[in-house]
Parts: sequence; C-alpha cells; structure tokens
Amino acid sequence: MEAQTDVQTYIERGKQALAQGQAREAAIAYAQAAQIEPNNPYIHLGLAEANLALGSYGVVYMACRKVQELQPEGGAANEMAQALLNLLDRRYDRALQHLEAVISEDPANAYAHAMRAYLLRLNGQDYDAGLARSRAARLSHGGTFENAFPPVETVRTPGYNGQGTTAAPNTSDRTNGQPQTDRDQIPAWTRPNMMQRRAIRTRFWMSQNPRFVTNILISINVLVYLITALLSVTQAGGLQGFGNIDPGVLLNAGAQYNPLVAQGQVWRIFTAMFLHFNLLHIGLNMLSLFFIGPAIEVFYGKWRYLVIYLLSGIIGGIVTFILQPDAFAAGASGAIFGVFGALGVFYIVNRRALGAYGTGAISNWIFWLGLNLVFGFSNTGIGIWDHIGGLIAGIVISALLIPRLRRRQS
Repeated sequence: MEAQTDVQTYIERGKQALAQGQAREAAIAYAQAAQIEPNNPYIHLGLAEANLALGSYGVVYMACRKVQELQPEGGAANEMAQALLNLLDRRYDRALQHLEAVISEDPANAYAHAMRAYLLRLNGQDYDAGLARSRAARLSHGGTFENAFPPVETVRTPGYNGQGTTAAPNTSDRTNGQPQTDRDQIPAWTRPNMMQRRAIRTRFWMSQNPRFVTNILISINVLVYLITALLSVTQAGGLQGFGNIDPGVLLNAGAQYNPLVAQGQVWRIFTAMFLHFNLLHIGLNMLSLFFIGPAIEVFYGKWRYLVIYLLSGIIGGIVTFILQPDAFAAGASGAIFGVFGALGVFYIVNRRALGAYGTGAISNWIFWLGLNLVFGFSNTGIGIWDHIGGLIAGIVISALLIPRLRRRQS
C-alpha cells in the first residue's frame, strides 16, 4: 500500500514538472516510479512524454512500445502512446485521431490537450490550437508545457526499426503514400481571421498570467478607495479623512443602505462590494484576496472565478438586506468569503486526486474558516451575515462549476 502511494506521488510529481517545463525533473520522477513498479504502463508513458521534451526520441519510441506491450487491449495509455508514435512519424492527422480518443476517455488530461494544441498548430489550425492550449493551462493549474514538444520549425523524428534502435529520420511526411497536408493546402475558411488571432493572443497571454483577474479586482477596489478617500479629505479639510471614509461619501458612492435598497435602489447591493469604510478594512480584504484569489483563478479558470466572486458578493448583500433591514454596509468581504468557500470545495471534491496534500489542505481550510467565523461573531462591527451569505453562495456556486481532477488508475 505504501509503495503504491509512492508510485502515485512520483507520477503526479512527473506530471507537474512536465507541465512547468521541467522535463529533466519529470524524467527523474518517472524513472524513480519505474524502479518501484516497472510494469505500470502510465509510468512508461510518462517516461515517453518526458523524453520527448528532452529530445531523446529513441527512448520515446521504446517507451511507447513498452506501453502498448503492457496495455495491448487498448485504453487511454495505449492511445496516447500511439499518438506520440504518430507525432514522431509526422503523421499528425492520425495523432490527432488517437488524441481525441484519449480526451474522450480522460477529458482532464492536461498533457493531451497541450499535445493537441501543438498538433493543431502544425496543421495550421491556430484558433483551435489556442483553445486547446488554454484548456491545458487551466487543467494543469497554470502549466505552460514549455518545450514539451519538438520545435515546430525543426521537427526531426527518427523511425523505429523494431530492434530497439533508431532508424534514419522520416522526412517523407507521407500518410498512406500521400503527402501530409501542409499549411498552404488548408482551406481558407479554417484559417482564423485577424480578430480571431487577436483573441488567441489574448487567451494565450491570460493563460500565462494566473493572477490577471485577481489583480484587476484588487486594482478596482483600491482605485475606488482612493477616490472616496480624496473626496473624504476634501470634506474633512485635512488628511484625517484619508484613513476613514466619510459615511456621506460612501452613501453617495453606492454603499448598501438597506432602507434605500427597500425603496428600489437595489443596485447598491452590487456597488457596495467595491467600497470600504477605512484603510484597515480594505487592507485586510485585499490582502485576503491577494493570497486566496490566484488559487481559485487557476483551479476554476478566470470566468468561473469571476462568477463566483461577483455572485457571492451579491448574495451576501441580499442576505444582509433580509436579515438586517436597517444596515449600512460596504466591503468585498462577502465576495472574498465566497472565494474562500470555493477553495474548500475544490479541496474536498478533489481530495482523492490530491492525495496527502489534499488532506492537509482541507484541515487548514477548516481551521481558517472556523477562526474567521469566531472572529466575525465576536465583533459587532463586522457584517457577519454578509460573510455567511457569501460563504454559502461560494460553496454552492463553486460546487456547480468545479472542474474535477481525475487520478490515473495504476
């Protein structure tokens, strides 16, 4: 049982290293796993993937053949091995067909999506390649798979002569005796236009910046605070207004004053999410978002993260309106508690795939959740119902949107 756990740990370590562009570390991890369990096809598949990144194509061939020998009846490992062999033989269309079978069986396989992006790019389908690459980055929690595949302009793939050695590089680029389709032969309607290319570049840039949405949210909150602080300074006639925002300024800026909400100004529930009472208030909220937000942005993807954040904040405001009809509220706490709830849901749902790390993460999450709730209930100046409403909303919404990791069967 302990050896089985060690094998899975090495496999996960290899996958993570390869996603981060650390091919040598990935190869070492898979080699250590192979010493413990030499007949595991997924270990040999990992060795093939790592050696592809290292440029050791002869090892890739032999490792793929070993995978097919260990899994002759087919399956995800067999299909991936065949896709790698077809890639080295420059039979890109066939490789894509086998990758589709892999993704159909294991849609959370980040490496398969990254390889699909590479092959689509070779075939000139840049738009679909961009989508596949973004999906690979999301599934690998921000991995870029840098240098995981041969450079597009210098692909050199040795053949396999069936005797464990490599033959001369295959430069015919043919499939079934016919020339492989090149970029000039691709129909014009499959090529992305200028707007699509810009969208691809934007998607690539966003996938390489896992803090993008978090930084935008923090920037908006800080900018709004600075504006309200300057207005407060003007009214107070000195710098003493900078650290504590004037209630009148907050009210005019859109703070949630429930008697006004009851009169129809429901938009205040939304605008109040970006307003804060004082420097300590915004400092604690933005510090929490700075540490928690990027994890949710990577785990759930940018749009899911934004949905969780905004809806949690809104629902937290609605709960406050219902339970505290006279409240004067502001702050991003409800939204941040929703993000914190989403973090716990991810750890709990994926605890099997995360292994020992998941158990520790869940314990830490429960500890900090309890500490925050105790602090909230003991401090009358904190809008506890906004916190609780946001937390419950974040848990429910994230449970509906959560991407699930799949552990490879060994």
